[in-house]
Amino acid sequence: MWRRLFEGPIDIGAVLLALVPTVLAGYLAARTTRRLAAAGLRALVRDTLSHTSPLVLAPLRLVAAAAFIFVVAIVLFPAFEIVGLRPRSGIHLRQLAAWSFSSGLRVVLIVILAYALLRMTTLLVRRFEHEMSAGSDLDAIERGKRARTLGSVVRNVASALIIGVATLMVLREFQVDIAPVLTGVGIVGLAVGFGAQTLVRDIISGFFLILENQVRVGDSAAINGTGGTVEAINLRTIILRDLEGTVHVFPNGGITTLANKSLDYSYAVVDVRVSYYDDTERVTAVLREVGASLQADRPFGSWILEPMEVLGIDAFGEWAMVMRVRIKTVPQQQGEIGRELRGRIVKAFEANGLTFPFPVAATAVRPGNHQKEGP
Repeated sequence: MWRRLFEGPIDIGAVLLALVPTVLAGYLAARTTRRLAAAGLRALVRDTLSHTSPLVLAPLRLVAAAAFIFVVAIVLFPAFEIVGLRPRSGIHLRQLAAWSFSSGLRVVLIVILAYALLRMTTLLVRRFEHEMSAGSDLDAIERGKRARTLGSVVRNVASALIIGVATLMVLREFQVDIAPVLTGVGIVGLAVGFGAQTLVRDIISGFFLILENQVRVGDSAAINGTGGTVEAINLRTIILRDLEGTVHVFPNGGITTLANKSLDYSYAVVDVRVSYYDDTERVTAVLREVGASLQADRPFGSWILEPMEVLGIDAFGEWAMVMRVRIKTVPQQQGEIGRELRGRIVKAFEANGLTFPFPVAATAVRPGNHQKEGP
């Protein structure tokens, strides 16, 4: 068997001397490849699957085994030549050296440039997010939300493009015919253009949704009549979680109405029912005192942007007038301010002798209380 593999005399010690470093190099390559693949897989699945799930471990083992076999197949026969053996087949040392100083250097250069571009993209996005969110005012907070949303999209798209192009270039250096891959990409693109018009519409709508700053992650919004907090904005979908914790997923192309309740600022609007017998000027003065005390109190005062407005009588009811007040607040704090304001209005009305009118049912006729008819 040895004569079929090698030419000339064979030394078992030399064979072992070549095998041990080769297997070690394959093992190190497999470990490194597995760690890199695990990092990429964690970024891909995130919290969807456990890192100890068979669905995660099986691909990692396959990648590690492929890396081990690949490195051993390339390095083994040149290692035999280094220790003085002459293998009959396989990659010879001269071929490996020639490839290393031509295609090998290009592969290394492609990998380094791709990594540098990925890092540069990440740094630029982080710099953009930092510049946009600089400051402590409300505008800085809003700019920071928009920057994080745009930065996430730019980072994902740029990473996919860089990794895809670098992979094709590396495959070409390994003499792999990438023409079928490019042809397949073209066919897929054509199929997407003809058969996935809804998908294209969703992506285009999502791009302009983010570009025009219509809504951001963390905003309180109502989409197609469903209200909640925006948890994620993707190029194809927007994810909304309502007050009960239910997650709603809307395709961007299917959004017909979008009401953003926390863009730049919000209003806490409260309708107060007032008796027709109470003086409206006195009621207005009491309401202004309540608003001033709320604005002077912490932490509510830090959420209020302007003094409370008493808009006046908004409607006449059958048994009460409706006076409307509103307070301009920072985004997403209108609910907390409104609840606190209602509680303070109740206490202030009780302290000032004002009443909250309510309809009184007609007095029921009790037996024996009705008048007798005439004779």
